[in-house]
Amino acid sequence: MKRQTWTRKLFLFAIVIFWCVICLFPFYWLFTTSLKKPLHVSRGPRYIPYVDYEPTGEHWQYLFDKQGETLFRHFRNSVIAASGSTLLVVVIGAMAGYGLARYAYHWRALGWRNDNIAFWIISQRFLPPALFVVPFLMLYARLNLVDTHLGLILAYTMFNTPFAVWIMRDFFENLPSDLEDSALVDGATHWQAFVRIVLPLSAPGLVSVAILSFIFSWNEFLYALMLTNFDAITIPVLIAGQSNTRGIQWWFISALTLAAVTPVILIGLFLERYITRGLTAGALRG
Repeated sequence: MKRQTWTRKLFLFAIVIFWCVICLFPFYWLFTTSLKKPLHVSRGPRYIPYVDYEPTGEHWQYLFDKQGETLFRHFRNSVIAASGSTLLVVVIGAMAGYGLARYAYHWRALGWRNDNIAFWIISQRFLPPALFVVPFLMLYARLNLVDTHLGLILAYTMFNTPFAVWIMRDFFENLPSDLEDSALVDGATHWQAFVRIVLPLSAPGLVSVAILSFIFSWNEFLYALMLTNFDAITIPVLIAGQSNTRGIQWWFISALTLAAVTPVILIGLFLERYITRGLTAGALRG
């Protein structure tokens, strides 16, 4: 019996290691490619520095020295768009989720109640975002929002809010309402109970919503491509445009891609436990 247990553990560890290799290999390929000279890249797969090729840091130096101003401008655009939309998504998602979890709504015309409203909100994610590109362009052209940070923030907020409302609703439904009732008895208003009691207790859900919204906004490409021209171009659009008359410079794109994904990876690693707690909150409903 003990031998079977160890065999099972070894088998599971082997699967986990194998899957980690699959997930991490693209990052290793990017890293090694960013250290190769163009000649080494053209000669085919070479993965081990100092054995298969002599590494060089000239591509990273070119990225941060000669292209530093361009990189900083697009990096700043991504930070502004992702941070602004994340803030709005967290605020709207928290208030809407709390309302659906604590108050009873009834839309008599359609016979809808809280569950129907919540499903209608999340159903907005069922439609492919490409359907709204042309309407967005027409609307933004009239409102002078094309190639602006505000335009990207509003677009990202619209797409991420349904997911935030759904997560926060499940999270609030699993929080006991006794503390809120006690605060109301002591003279606090509903808003004070929400801000001072409910929000601190729902920190894991808020953090998970913020992280996922930030990641989705940071990596978004289609709307950043269609709704920007120069001033508000983000990092994904910059990476996709790295092609010139000499072809695609994979060594430079690899360095640029690693520089772009590193902040998101670090955020996810440091706050991983909050993401897990926030996403599994609704799984323990009684």
